Amino acid sequence: MYGPPIDLSFKDLNNVTDALEEIPRLPLRPLRIDSNNKYLSQSMRLNNNNITNLVGLEFMLSHFLAQPSLLGWLDLSCNKITSIECVLCELKELRVLYLHGNDIWSLSEVNKLGELNYLHTITLHGNLIENIKGYRSHVISILPHLKRMDFSAVTRQEKVLASIWSTNIKPPRTRPKDASEHD
Repeated sequence: MYGPPIDLSFKDLNNVTDALEEIPRLPLRPLRIDSNNKYLSQSMRLNNNNITNLVGLEFMLSHFLAQPSLLGWLDLSCNKITSIECVLCELKELRVLYLHGNDIWSLSEVNKLGELNYLHTITLHGNLIENIKGYRSHVISILPHLKRMDFSAVTRQEKVLASIWSTNIKPPRTRPKDASEHD
């Protein structure tokens, strides 16, 4: 029923709303549209742009997608995003979220995604947060439905350890250590 991703990658977008002026790249399988000229897709690529924030994401999704509330796969990798905005938490059907290669520096940003009960795949590597001690355990403890993180499987043992870790260990530093700090 639903077709390939709407591909707005490599468009040199500075804002999400800049996408409104773009025509999606043609995929190998043809994009299907409904009677309102909206795409029948549940996935979108906005990777490899210069996006710094997600202001206007809902409007942009409703511009392109026939059923934006059913978005299940979103690629925001390789942009300049510094925080995880609450608009992502409103995408209740989101199952796959790529955020690798951005500028997310605070591990507590991941906590916002805890509301996404269907999220089973996330990428966050290539952000400053991956250098924080306990990064993987923290993410797995906040997102207990994860099956894959940073393109590798989340094991049953990691889930158990993350659960124990989150209840018995102090929370990890939310920011990477400054180079000028000493141990």
